[in-house]
Amino acid sequence: MVTTKLARVRRPITLNPKSKRPLPPVVNVIALLEHLPRLCTKGVIPVYKGSVFTVSLFGLKATFLVGPEVSAHFYQGMDSEISQGDLYEFTVPLFGKGVGFDIDNATRTEHLRFFIDAIKTSKLRNHVNSMVQEVEDYFAKWGENGIVDIKHEFEKLLMLISGHCLLGKEVRDNMFDEVFSLFHELDSGVGLGSVIFPYIPIPSHIRCDKAHAKLAKIFSKIVRSRRDSNRPAEQDVLQYLIDSKHRDGNSTTEQEVTGWIISMVFAGKHTSTNSTTWTGACLLTHDKFLTEALDEQKHMIQKHGDHIDYNVLLDMDILHCCIKEALRMHPVAPIIYRKAQKSFVVRTREGDAYDIPEGHNLLSPMIFNNRLPYIYKDPHMYDPDRFAPKREEDKVGGMFSYTSFGGGRHICIGEAYAYMQIKVIWSHLLRNFELKLESPFPKTNWSKILLEPWGKVMVSYKRRRLPTA
Repeated sequence: MVTTKLARVRRPITLNPKSKRPLPPVVNVIALLEHLPRLCTKGVIPVYKGSVFTVSLFGLKATFLVGPEVSAHFYQGMDSEISQGDLYEFTVPLFGKGVGFDIDNATRTEHLRFFIDAIKTSKLRNHVNSMVQEVEDYFAKWGENGIVDIKHEFEKLLMLISGHCLLGKEVRDNMFDEVFSLFHELDSGVGLGSVIFPYIPIPSHIRCDKAHAKLAKIFSKIVRSRRDSNRPAEQDVLQYLIDSKHRDGNSTTEQEVTGWIISMVFAGKHTSTNSTTWTGACLLTHDKFLTEALDEQKHMIQKHGDHIDYNVLLDMDILHCCIKEALRMHPVAPIIYRKAQKSFVVRTREGDAYDIPEGHNLLSPMIFNNRLPYIYKDPHMYDPDRFAPKREEDKVGGMFSYTSFGGGRHICIGEAYAYMQIKVIWSHLLRNFELKLESPFPKTNWSKILLEPWGKVMVSYKRRRLPTA
């Protein structure tokens, strides 16, 4: 932990002439840039003074809101007050026209309803058997012992699960390798520079555009085929999106369905791979919690047998806390962005009030929020027990104390689906393998838009049957 005293070099506080309340203090950009290389290459979590401050660079003002006390309006404000701005325009080349951030907010909100309905709890239950089948089949191909890069293994396995639950049997059974490769190209073509210059014709963007065009062609063909077919409807998310209708009664279009399914798979593939990998790296370097997770699986087998279904997954409280703690320490998205469409006031924990002007870019940094020492005891330590019933530090800290899945009006709709996938994978691994992390604990790759473990994460395995007595 390194203290970077960004807040000590600030410009004088400016008052808002209309309200007489001060604007957020402005961090000296030179002081910020001094530490930027270290933040990006070393993965340093800075300790700063103050929970509200503005960084100004080339006329662009970005105000950081750190901690739950100053985050309520950021997460709960109406879209007319707090919007998602235009920063996410870089996703348009990834997902295509007519969906996501290529359309107005009202239409995007209507589209979001299809996503929510497609993976709501009542439908999640139907996916568990498919997930379990994919996991069992995948790990059945492992030998009696060996060494693998679990990040690569999880990427492929989670894509198989997506192929089964989201994309349908046409992809899963007939063109998985091609689709997996194309999504990998799509993923690898996006870097930090893509956020600022999403359309610049660099080689990675050209490869990304080609991959998107091929994926769009594949899924468009599947959508047309299903709509023209008299076969019974499939029970996957793709079919649900095909059958959905807009509020005006019109059917979803081929372009919309294609863009939605690409965006769902892209987002889920990357975030779930990283989350599953971090969970494993944390468990395999903390014997106490690994033992507790193993004991819980023994109890699950005693209580439910070898069978795993939706209710059994809900019963895995210890594994749930282990996953949640890994994501507290290693959130996939380091920062959430919004834009102030109207001015508003924030009040800090110390009682200071600041005016946030209209037009300010707003940042909620999860890499800071999840490690605040007045909310989380020893925040730099991996301690899943902090979420156990007797402590529940995130609940004691209040709303928006834990933001790994966002919060409020734009909370991640795939949270339950993500936990379910990770539980299915790690419950199977704990039951059937002795595991050891062979490589050093992975560092964070800060050069990515979505943070991931750096390099390979090598784990040795040996088959076993978990005893139940």
